[in-house]
Amino acid sequence: MSDMNNKKEPKGLSRALKLFYGVGDCGFTLMTNVESYYFNFFLTNLAQFGMGTVSFITTLTSAVDACLSWMYGAVLNSIKPKKWGRYRSWLILLPWLVPFLYAFQFLKIGDGPLSIAVIVLATVLSHVVWNFPYVANVSMIAVAGKTPDDRAQLASTRAAWANFSKVIFSYVGPPLAALFAGMIGEKSQYGAAAFVLGCVMAVLYFAHFKMFDGYEEVEIDTSAAAKKDTTKTSGGDLVKALLQNPPLMALMFADLAKWMFNFVCSGVAIYYFTYVAQNEKLLPTYILISNILCVVGSYLAKNMAKRLSTRTTTIFTFFAMAVIMIVGNFTYSNVTLVIVLMSVAQFGYGIAYACTPALYADTIIYSEWKTGKNATGWISGLQNVPLKVGVMTRGIIISACLALAAFDPSIDPSAATEGLKKGICMAFMVIPACALIIAAVLLLLGFKITKDKVEQYQAEIAQRAQNG
Repeated sequence: MSDMNNKKEPKGLSRALKLFYGVGDCGFTLMTNVESYYFNFFLTNLAQFGMGTVSFITTLTSAVDACLSWMYGAVLNSIKPKKWGRYRSWLILLPWLVPFLYAFQFLKIGDGPLSIAVIVLATVLSHVVWNFPYVANVSMIAVAGKTPDDRAQLASTRAAWANFSKVIFSYVGPPLAALFAGMIGEKSQYGAAAFVLGCVMAVLYFAHFKMFDGYEEVEIDTSAAAKKDTTKTSGGDLVKALLQNPPLMALMFADLAKWMFNFVCSGVAIYYFTYVAQNEKLLPTYILISNILCVVGSYLAKNMAKRLSTRTTTIFTFFAMAVIMIVGNFTYSNVTLVIVLMSVAQFGYGIAYACTPALYADTIIYSEWKTGKNATGWISGLQNVPLKVGVMTRGIIISACLALAAFDPSIDPSAATEGLKKGICMAFMVIPACALIIAAVLLLLGFKITKDKVEQYQAEIAQRAQNG
């Protein structure tokens, strides 16, 4: 007979989880912002690679990252659980390695192929190592959240902390890099900043590890009970969990639109304020306002989900964001109005960011109800796929719109043509809005899991477990 090592599962969420689950995601986003804001600059200005080499490094690393994005959840679901549980264990096992690997992503060691190889290898390995705890962390939403409201609470709090990190980084990131530039030199400043913020991430993930104590069942004896362990899955089980789960497939395509909105709008904003608004100094103001509203939206998402359901909230939010952005496109010359409208759209993004993990958790329950196997890690890990594809769409969409608008970096902003302005607004507002409309329709027609159905599925799963 199995010997249980952990405490009796708590009946509900602890106060610590309700208030502070997500601080690890805050640390994670602080850390990854070093890459988002400074990796290209490091490659061109500090490492002084040519544009061809820079494109090679960024394309290769992002392509490998995207190709590996599906594997983390599959591994977590298929291997033997570690000492502290199948998912919770990974919040303490790997994060401590990340700062050391991540720092080398921003260091040029030697010249020629060796320096390129070190950066590529450090980039790929650091991402692999941090993706396991990232997926495990998201998986714990389904493990600890026993009701739809609990899962919405966890997802909303996590999103608020993650988005709040964007505001924190605007005050912490640049000064930290400047501090290290003065201490150890410009060429190593981002490597040092990456190391420090990687350590912050590891400490805050450890806080998550402590918060989830007692929420995940831990088995010491793997003899008889392991044969009945529904948390361990084979390759066939993982395929069934995806192919026999239409709501999951609809959700993944809809989630891609959310990430596309985030990455494309962030990447093209500087072009809007430079060539359309013709006032680059307004960009920091827009970033600050939009990120604050994003945090507020994330925080309020749980209240909306409780009243309307997570599914309905997400669908309504996608439609509303699309309408707001289309209105912004028709009034693109009114810069103040565009700042307001796009910031409100970011408020909607905060809501959607908070709701989608809870929707993935619903598909986990649906999958176990339908297949008899718990594929929590696998399905939680699949959230990585739309995210990584969304990163790749950023470059494609922005480059295509600028090319169609005959963009030339030598053009003086004051001489920007109406065609160029409309092309920029096409990427900034129209294409993301169209993607969000498609996403809302996909969820409306393809995601039929309601709150009542989730509760029904959970009751049937519990009954099966009692019957053996």
